[in-house]
Amino acid sequence: MDYRQHYSTKKTDQKEKIPGTTQVKNSAGGFAWEVTDWTKLERFLTLGTDGGTYYVGEHKLTVEAAEAVARCLKEDGPRTVRTIVGISVEGRAPKNDPALFALAMASSVDDPATRKLALAAIPKVARIGTHLFHYLNYVEGFRGWGRGLREAIADWYNKMPIDKLEYQAIKYRARDGWSHRDALRLSHPVAPTDEHQALYHWITQGKIEGEVWRNALKQVTAFEKAQKADEKEIVKLIEEFSLPREAIPTEHLKSAKIWNALFDVGMPMTAMVRNLGNMTRLGVLKPLGKRSKVVAERLADIEQIKKARVHPLSFLVALKTYASGEGLHGSNTWEPVGEIVDALDGAFYLAFQAVEPTNKRIVLALDVSGSMGFSVIAGMPITPREGATAMALVTKATEKVCTVMAFSGHFVPFPITERERLDDVVRKTERLPFDRTDCALPMLWATKKGIEADAFVIYTDNETWAGDIHPAQALQQYRNQTGIPAKLIVVGMVSNGFSIADPNDGGMLDVVGFDTATPNIISQTIR
Repeated sequence: MDYRQHYSTKKTDQKEKIPGTTQVKNSAGGFAWEVTDWTKLERFLTLGTDGGTYYVGEHKLTVEAAEAVARCLKEDGPRTVRTIVGISVEGRAPKNDPALFALAMASSVDDPATRKLALAAIPKVARIGTHLFHYLNYVEGFRGWGRGLREAIADWYNKMPIDKLEYQAIKYRARDGWSHRDALRLSHPVAPTDEHQALYHWITQGKIEGEVWRNALKQVTAFEKAQKADEKEIVKLIEEFSLPREAIPTEHLKSAKIWNALFDVGMPMTAMVRNLGNMTRLGVLKPLGKRSKVVAERLADIEQIKKARVHPLSFLVALKTYASGEGLHGSNTWEPVGEIVDALDGAFYLAFQAVEPTNKRIVLALDVSGSMGFSVIAGMPITPREGATAMALVTKATEKVCTVMAFSGHFVPFPITERERLDDVVRKTERLPFDRTDCALPMLWATKKGIEADAFVIYTDNETWAGDIHPAQALQQYRNQTGIPAKLIVVGMVSNGFSIADPNDGGMLDVVGFDTATPNIISQTIR
C-alpha cells in the first residue's frame, strides 16, 4: 500500500484539505483558503453580489458579504469607513451601490466615532441625488431618523452650492421610493441662503414665488416651462439653461433636434456613453460627423474620464452593446459608427490606472469554466468569463513577454494580439468549451512543457474542485523543478470568500477583479 495516495502535503486532491493548512470547503465542494474579512469587504465594494454566482444565490451571497462588512466595522470601524470612501471616491468600483449600503451599515453601528465618520462621509459617497436616495433606502434598514442622521442629510443640502443643488433637484428627482421632498421633510434643514430656501420651497410645495426667482434658480424656472413647451421652445431652453435630459418630457426624447441640443450644451460623460446607441439611431451621431468626432475626442481624454469617474466596466458594457447595433432588449437598433466603436475600445484601457511594464515572463490564465459564464459582474451584463478576458487584455497590451491561455478541463492557447478590438476578443470566449474547474492546470502545463515563467496570473471565481493536486502545491512543484521563484496572482472575479492563493506564501497574492487599481497592483507585485 502506498500511503501517499491518501495523505500528502505535496499532492492532495482538491476535494480534500491540504494537511496542516487552514483550508475550507468552497461552494463547489473543493477546498481553498478563506480570504480575510478585509478582502471580502473590498470584493463586495467592487464586485457587489447582484445575481449571486453559479453556486451561491444572491440572498446568501449578500448576507455573507454584509456579515463580513459588520465584522470589519466591529474590528476597526474607522478603517472600514476609509475603505468604503476610498473605493467610491477613486471610482474603483463599477457601481456605487455596495459602498452606499456599507456606509449605511457604518452609519448605524454602536460606536459613536465610527458612526460620526460615516455620517460625515455621506456627501463623499452619495455625490448625486440618486446616490442619496439609495443611501436613504438602505439606512432605514438599520436605524431610525435620529439627530445625527437628520443633521447629516440637512448638511448634504445646505453645504452644496446652490447652482449644483438646483441641477440635482431637476436631474435626480426620485428613486427607490424616495424624493428630495421626502429627504427635506425628514431632515428639516435650516436654509443657509435665500436661494436655498426658495429651492426647498419649490421642492416641498411645488411653488415658484418670491423675488429670488428673478435673479437665481433659473434652471428650475426653465424646467417648469419645458414641461409645457413644444419642441422648438424646449431646444431654446436647453441651449440657454443647459437643461439635462431628465428635465425633458418623455414624449420629446424621440426628437433628433432635442438630442442635438442636449449634446451641444455639454452632455455629461456618463450620460453620453449611455445614450450613444440612441443618438446614433436618431442620426445625431453619424460616420465622419462633427458630433462623432467630439465623442471620440472626449473618450480619448483621460482627464475627462477620471473627472467623470467612468469605470472601465461601463466602457466595456457600452462597447459590447453599441458595437452589436441593438439595445439589451433588442427594442432599438442602429448602425454603429466605426470611430465611436474604436474610441470606446481605447477608453476601456484609459480608465484603468497607468500600468508600468514588468518586462517579466507572464502566463495569463483565464478560467472559462461553467461557473465563470453564469453570473454577472456588479449587476452589469458582463459575465466573469468575459470580464476576465477584458482584464487580461489590459496586461497583454502592456507586457511584451506574455502568453494568454484558457482552461476548463483542458488547458488551451487563447491567442490574442494588441491589434484586436476588445469586443471581438470578448466574443471569442463564447466559443470556448464549458467544463469543470481545475486552477492547478496553468502550473502543471508550465511544468510539463518546460515553460519558464516569472508569474502566473489566474482570473477565476476560485471555485476549483476537479484536480488531483491543489494550485498552491502545483506552484511549489513548478518552483522546485525549474528553480524559478515564480509568483501566483489570483484575480477574484466574483464576490465570494475563497482564494486559491496560500496566505502564508509571500509569493502569492489575492486581488479583486475589475478594481481599476488591479492591473497596476499586478504589475507592482510581479516587479
